[in-house]
Amino acid sequence: MNKLSLFICAFMAIGNVLFAQETFTINGVRDDRSNFYAFTHATVHISPTKTLNNASIVIKNGKIQSVNSSNDIPKGAAEINVEGKHIYASFIDANSSYGMPEVKKGSFWSFSKPESIGSQNPKAYNANDAINANTNAADLFKSKESDAKTMRSIGFGTAVTFLPDGVARGTSALVTFGKGKANELMLDSKVGAHYAFSKGSSQQMYPVSTMGYVALLRQTYYDAQWYAAGGHEQFTDLTLEAFNTNQNLPQFFFAQDRFDIERAAKVANEFNKTYIYLGNGDEYQDIVSIKNLGSAIIVPVNYPQALDVKDPIDAMNASFADMKHWELAPTNLSVLSKAEVEFSITTSKLKKKGDFLKNIRLAVKQGLSEEDALAALTTVPAKFVNASDRLGTLESGKIANLIITSDNIFEKGDILENWIRGKRFVVKSWNQDDFRGDYTLQVANKEYQLEVTGDTPQSAKWKININDSTALDTKAKLHDGMLTLSFAADTSKSTHQIRLSGWADQKGNFSGEGKDIAGNWLKWSAIKGTKPEETSEKTKGKDTNSTTDAIGSVIYPFNAYGSDQVPTQETILITNATVWTNENEGILKDTDVLIKDGKIAQIGKRLKANKKTKVIDGTGKHLTAGIIDEHSHIALFSVNDVAVMSSMVRMEDVINPNDVNIYRQLAGGVTSAQLLHGSANPVGGQSAIIKLRWGKTNPNDMLFEGAEPFIKFALGENVKRSSWPMSHRFPQSRMGVEAVYIDGFSRAKAYDQAQKSFDGDGLAPRKDLQLEALAQIVNSERFISCHSYVQSEINMLMHVADQFDFNVNTFTHILEGYKVADKMAAHGAGASTFSDWWAYKFEVYEAIPHNAALIASQGVTVAINSDDAEMARRLNQEAAKSVKYAGMPEEDALKMVTLNPAKLLHIDDQVGSIKVGKSGDVVLWTDHPLSIYAKAEYTMIDGTIYYSMKKDEQLRKAMKAERARLVSKMQEAEKNGASVKEVAPKANHLLHCDHLHLD
Repeated sequence: MNKLSLFICAFMAIGNVLFAQETFTINGVRDDRSNFYAFTHATVHISPTKTLNNASIVIKNGKIQSVNSSNDIPKGAAEINVEGKHIYASFIDANSSYGMPEVKKGSFWSFSKPESIGSQNPKAYNANDAINANTNAADLFKSKESDAKTMRSIGFGTAVTFLPDGVARGTSALVTFGKGKANELMLDSKVGAHYAFSKGSSQQMYPVSTMGYVALLRQTYYDAQWYAAGGHEQFTDLTLEAFNTNQNLPQFFFAQDRFDIERAAKVANEFNKTYIYLGNGDEYQDIVSIKNLGSAIIVPVNYPQALDVKDPIDAMNASFADMKHWELAPTNLSVLSKAEVEFSITTSKLKKKGDFLKNIRLAVKQGLSEEDALAALTTVPAKFVNASDRLGTLESGKIANLIITSDNIFEKGDILENWIRGKRFVVKSWNQDDFRGDYTLQVANKEYQLEVTGDTPQSAKWKININDSTALDTKAKLHDGMLTLSFAADTSKSTHQIRLSGWADQKGNFSGEGKDIAGNWLKWSAIKGTKPEETSEKTKGKDTNSTTDAIGSVIYPFNAYGSDQVPTQETILITNATVWTNENEGILKDTDVLIKDGKIAQIGKRLKANKKTKVIDGTGKHLTAGIIDEHSHIALFSVNDVAVMSSMVRMEDVINPNDVNIYRQLAGGVTSAQLLHGSANPVGGQSAIIKLRWGKTNPNDMLFEGAEPFIKFALGENVKRSSWPMSHRFPQSRMGVEAVYIDGFSRAKAYDQAQKSFDGDGLAPRKDLQLEALAQIVNSERFISCHSYVQSEINMLMHVADQFDFNVNTFTHILEGYKVADKMAAHGAGASTFSDWWAYKFEVYEAIPHNAALIASQGVTVAINSDDAEMARRLNQEAAKSVKYAGMPEEDALKMVTLNPAKLLHIDDQVGSIKVGKSGDVVLWTDHPLSIYAKAEYTMIDGTIYYSMKKDEQLRKAMKAERARLVSKMQEAEKNGASVKEVAPKANHLLHCDHLHLD
């Protein structure tokens, strides 16, 4: 340590109080020193766009007094010469839980206790314990020096900190990473309001899924509006009061991935909010949607480790998406920057904070400009919390939060000191920065060549070379600028040691005294030469990507069988095929079908095509309408929430466009599907009808335009769950299920009447998302698809529907439907069933393979559904089983997976048959469509080819080559020193009705 550094340490150790604490009684003599310093001869990065070379910065009383190029030292200021060093504003982390207590995770099975159904908080707070808007980080903040030291060491001086608990998380505080009491470290007690799709520490039954979290947040917004309009006169809810107050603050949303961002954006649009989103580092995978949000993002740099793929079986099991993300994750910040998305950078989601600077530098190598990187660490997060007048730049009057680095921080500079509110924190001794390199070692009158390599003084290798091939036995220890060095006098007698001791100066040279082999004192010096480009073998492999590396393309969707080009709509002419119209024309031989602008434009023989038309020869092949699966659970992140009536949750909130089952079912001719809630409750969630548009990355782009809304109901064993751990949850019997329906619809009718009769005078009735969905059913604005098996319960629900004057649209599964088909026909219900499933549980003991045909014989519209990701790939064969078992005509059998499900879903005006004006959702089969030998050669949706056998072959070859390239690159990264992790094959959850796959 040099004399100046020692002076500064001694000067500051006497007492370092930044500001006079006038509210505290002084016990003794007050310290009025101003902590007045001038940092001179530095490269000062005033802002991301403004830099002064050979400049000085003066701080006093914890504030920046001036920045200038004159290097004049004000009277009374202590000079710190930082020649050759860089000074930046300390970084700001806009997403942190620093100083917050640990959040205990709520248990899913906690609702086995009756008392856990309601709120566990006896105070006047919200009914749901996941709504914690009344939580204030300022009330909980308690500094933790070990965490603060870690953050200071990587350049951070300030953080926005909040308690990450629940859906509505209360407010954050702006705090520094300094030392002292909480009131000295806190810059602002309330700077933002925070939200997430997370249960947090709540012990309540509802919600347990992402779609439940979305519904709860939406309901809370509506409740808060109603409460502010006058609801507070009826009862007190301190949480809603806080929620309303917090709307005046910047709004932050914690997203687990880019799909969380999309679903949160829908909430933001519904309530006219603007969120600042915490991302997940995967935004590059759908940069168009992210840009279209028009919102700012807080981006982590939690790059994944390479996988250990030495074993070929491990390499085969490695997720293709994970391998692609490992390579492309460092490009994320550059992609955001080029798309002109405003973003800041956070340390959150990093397993090791020490990787932060390394990852930032890797992002810069991958195209992120240093200007944008610095802005993302300083000015942008300061702007997020309206602190630009105090933080983010090195300008007069701002808080003296600054870092001193040995060089350009985005290239190779080490952080030496972090000054927070004018208080000095040493991160690394200045002399440790430049110890590596080549030295001319002068010992008495003899000269040697000294080479020093390594990452740290502790791991350094000190080597005295005689020539290119000969070196002396050398040992060294460097600590706080003091060097102890010993080496053999010659190569033959290693025990004859020359022993040296000395200090480093500010330029990185060493000098001191020592003794020769005879014990005589001598003078020595080591003058530094050029620093090597590569300092050690260990560091060579740290940045495993560089601008010269070959980088793969982003694929759409980001999964196996994704392509670097999203399929586009074409004009397509299919010639000379056997066309199954599903209309009065029946089956047409040797017929052409023209699809234009996404619609079926012409049907006939020898149709003409222009040069821009794609012509597909259908000779010997069969063309049908696309298969429609009335009951599916693919492409979902979760399938069940477990409130007794979950009518407020929406399946569209958990659509997963990356699910490979979409592609696999396209290969089986499926073009549309109804994604249903599971059967954990009498009233399930609102379903989503989608088109299988493989390659679309935004879940909203999967939705079937103009489709009427449906909802899932359920009967039987799955609903009552009397044998499950949630044994205290009502209902416990099939009678109790009926009681749930009667109670729910009774309340819904009263709710609907209150809404309709409100004349605008006084307080409007509270909007209830749960009852609103049920009221839509009563008003024939939403339609039921009901999980059912036994005839008694089928009859029961029809009686309930008759009581409240609506029809059950579809009974799905309905394996005892053949017993009540006449009653279903009279009621107006349809059926969606399995072809030949039975004996897999008690309720299906009396199922028969003739069920579909027998129900259809009574005039009921019948469809065959899958409820299974694997079965949906062969629904054409499932339909054919009714030909085999019951002698059903072939055209009628095909309609059970095309036109009939379209009728049940009220979309038969658009799809389900081949008719001019309908959507171009068609499948060209290689053989008779009901044959086990038939393959879907082309599957088209809206005149876009989303699957073809030829393209599939190309994709398989491309994936094989890309996987091999990535395996090789990962092995090279490991060879160069990068850490790797074991391959852990991901479980592919194929969801069914009764699955409680929880978020």
